[in-house]
Amino acid sequence: MNTSAISDLERPGSLRTQRRAPGVALICDLLEENWASMDLVGLMLEQSLGQLHGNLEAIRLCPPMRRRFTRVNRNNPKIMFNADRICNRLWDYPRWLETQRDRFDLFHVVDHSYAQLVHHLPAERTVVTCHDLDAFRSLLDPVQEKRSFAFRAMTKHILRGLQKAARITCPSVATKDEIVAHGLIDPERISVISNGVHPSCSPEPDPAADREADRLLGAHRPHDLLHVGTTIPRKRIDVLLETLAAVRRQIPDARLIRVGGTFTADQAALARRLGITDSIVVLPRLDRKVLAAVYRRASLSLLPSEREGFGLPLAEAMACGTPVIASDLRVLREVGGGAAEYCRAGNIAEWAATAARLLIEHVSDSEAWRRRRERGMRQASRFTWAEHARRMAMLYGEMLA
Repeated sequence: MNTSAISDLERPGSLRTQRRAPGVALICDLLEENWASMDLVGLMLEQSLGQLHGNLEAIRLCPPMRRRFTRVNRNNPKIMFNADRICNRLWDYPRWLETQRDRFDLFHVVDHSYAQLVHHLPAERTVVTCHDLDAFRSLLDPVQEKRSFAFRAMTKHILRGLQKAARITCPSVATKDEIVAHGLIDPERISVISNGVHPSCSPEPDPAADREADRLLGAHRPHDLLHVGTTIPRKRIDVLLETLAAVRRQIPDARLIRVGGTFTADQAALARRLGITDSIVVLPRLDRKVLAAVYRRASLSLLPSEREGFGLPLAEAMACGTPVIASDLRVLREVGGGAAEYCRAGNIAEWAATAARLLIEHVSDSEAWRRRRERGMRQASRFTWAEHARRMAMLYGEMLA
């Protein structure tokens, strides 16, 4: 089979020609949901398979979101959008996918929160990547994660789809071990295949992207902290803001750059109470090259999450030559190794002291800082999308055989 990747400008599934011998359907998230990390996984897997594995034909698939509630009721946009998401995930997407089943030899659901789609696929020819267990938290820890009966019923339906798939991949050993510890999947069916770092993540300058980063951030500053990611609760934005406030008491010109969209109302209120609103630059989701330039501009990248399945911003920052402080989680130690600094999740005093110490090192000890950057770049070089695709191709080959 010849490999043919879809142009970045095309929606997954918008095939220009019919293929005589389709290969692997990469089943992706609805683009309208804007899950940057999941969109990246699907895109990079398709591109890497296309470039390196000509014996497989990988195509990203997903239909456009059908708008029902957001079209008829614009007064509650968030509630109506979520209603459209549920209808599309549980009704429209499965039925559209059934029309594609005969065109492919294998199916790969790249996001476990879409595992309900396995119910509409030949399960014995389906792989699901389980990035973390967050989607199933209401079933695994119902005391801490209280949800409605309807939500839990939907979650059980998704989990049963995951359990039906022939093979499961995880981006980290920590995630695999958590799945096994809960007795969700037979360990023999699980493979660990690490995520990769985007090729744009490099310490080398990119003049156009660097100019755009300069436009967004203004003049270079020596004490810039960076956070890349969403504002969902497990990312612990409260710890991030408290840390900035504490650091500024020692280093008054410290600033936070946050990439990934606006704060929630509660997070914005906390920033106001701490008096740090004017010391924060909030940026939207960025082009990958510009994001890499922002990583390079930052002094330190912070990842204060209380749970992660891999921690891609940790690897990306180190690949760009930016040192990282991360929560002391098993999965983040798996990714960061000895190259990152670690603080206990939620311990603001520890986070502030570590961040201040490294910011001072940044401006006062260039040799120590150079060694720190080099350790990070060496560690990040372990994670490539080419290796990710190679391992996936081996798994597909086993299933096809």
